[in-house]
Amino acid sequence: MESQSLLEIKNLSISFGAQKTIKNLSYSLKEGEVLGVVGESGSGKSLTSLSIIGLLHPSAKIDSGEILFRHKQKTVSLLSLKEDEIRKLRGNDIAMIFQEPMTSLNPVIKCGEQVAEALRLHKKLNKQDARARTIELFKEVQLPRPEQIYDTYPHQISGGQKQRVMIAMAISCEPKLLIADEPTTALDVTVQKTILELIKSLQKKRNMSVIFITHDLGVVAEIADHVVVMKNGEKVESGSTKELFQHAKHPYTKGLLACRPPIDFRLTKLPTVQDFLTLDQPVESYINSLKVSKAEQKKTLDAVLQQDKIIEVSNLNTHFPIQKGIFRKTVGFVKAVNNVSFDVRKGETLGLVGESGCGKTTLGRSILRLIEPTSGSVKYNGEELVTLGAEAMRQKRRDLQIIFQDPYSSLNPRMKVGKAILEPMQVHKIEANNTIRKEKVIDLMETVGLKAEQFDRYPHEFSGGQRQRVCIARALAMNPKFIICDESVSALDVSVQAQVLNLLNELKTKFSFTYIFISHDLSVVKYMSDRMVVMKEGQIEEMGIVEDIYLNPQSEYTQWLIEAIPKIRF
Repeated sequence: MESQSLLEIKNLSISFGAQKTIKNLSYSLKEGEVLGVVGESGSGKSLTSLSIIGLLHPSAKIDSGEILFRHKQKTVSLLSLKEDEIRKLRGNDIAMIFQEPMTSLNPVIKCGEQVAEALRLHKKLNKQDARARTIELFKEVQLPRPEQIYDTYPHQISGGQKQRVMIAMAISCEPKLLIADEPTTALDVTVQKTILELIKSLQKKRNMSVIFITHDLGVVAEIADHVVVMKNGEKVESGSTKELFQHAKHPYTKGLLACRPPIDFRLTKLPTVQDFLTLDQPVESYINSLKVSKAEQKKTLDAVLQQDKIIEVSNLNTHFPIQKGIFRKTVGFVKAVNNVSFDVRKGETLGLVGESGCGKTTLGRSILRLIEPTSGSVKYNGEELVTLGAEAMRQKRRDLQIIFQDPYSSLNPRMKVGKAILEPMQVHKIEANNTIRKEKVIDLMETVGLKAEQFDRYPHEFSGGQRQRVCIARALAMNPKFIICDESVSALDVSVQAQVLNLLNELKTKFSFTYIFISHDLSVVKYMSDRMVVMKEGQIEEMGIVEDIYLNPQSEYTQWLIEAIPKIRF
């Protein structure tokens, strides 16, 4: 017997002022089905989900359409419900997991109490029963030490654990519909895999319907039964996951599928969605034209390995004290970087991978002395950095730059982007005067794909990908020789990610840069890097040529990381 429709969106149109954001959108969801909703940022995925649960911004106007939900054997029009009626459904019958658990959880309320509050409100449980049920839910979402986590604050647990708390809260009232809005974006591949498996197992166990919103078709392949592809507020394609992945019809869908870095071969550049919207040849022949032969790969790698060492790290340690009590007595140390040694050759991209908390970022910042190492040696072109005085180190920062993970928090929101790029040039007295500096900034902005007229705009006026380009331009302003990219594409759409990765590679060729590329996404590291270092718990687990590690990982941990990468298998 075919399942009934639980949710139907019919001809939905939403606008903000004169701008139409959702245009005549229709799709349906059956009972017990997982529907993947895919598209780039700004395609209207999240806006549609917020309209389902009545959380649209007051400035949003629903121009037309209806959203029908099957509730207690009756069909309810969600858009015509009053606020108190939709509030009873929200959390009870329809629940949502948001993208960023840290901003979704109240930082001053303990994790367990936040879930217990939902149970007391919707299920009318007393305090004792709500606590017991919350601990049961924490066990169900596979949180370690559920009793202790009940009494911890959100900042005291990892990103993956926070997301599990959010899932426990979402399923606490046994909803019929669970909306998961980008719940695995910016998580490690291993944490992402466990979260996907968890949502899938809970969905089957409880026969929930799930709308899974993401920009990553690799993730959709792991979890969804059917897929809806959205672009600019419209549905461009839909169908069963298998059918869509094997026989995608729309160029936009083909682009989203192709711009993920491939695992089993290397490309000269990553295709972008825009390439496919203007493509005048079959997809397969276009991809084949970008493939790099094994002989070419070997030639490039041999040339890199013959270069001189630009960075030499020897027995590097960065330990943080654990302090307790009123007098902050040191009772131990967290060994974030523990006896690490490796080198980087001129013109090389060295990939640095591992789970969150493995010490990747601390290692990168210790090399640049943004965090002072506890002991060990870092040499740049044979010169010791660890013992350099403050002024001498400041001069070295012209050559040694970093591109941070979050472009928004690394830019001053009150400073125009042109000034943000120009300021370090003034500090280091690069170029003779501000007129010449401004000309160079505009040239840099155009180099990274921005426009001269954007010089006087503020960070909030740019998209995430554009802000990351501003940060890249700011790093380039110093004429550096060595750049650390710290998770610099992890929170970007796959299509924007492809553009930024291509840009980094073009700049490497143009300016002979050397990179350390830090990421938890192994497919990205494989595409970008010549050699790779795998880190675990502050130490090097494995190190070698990227292709060798992928084809024949020596460590079980590396093998586990590789197996966790979402793969499209049909």
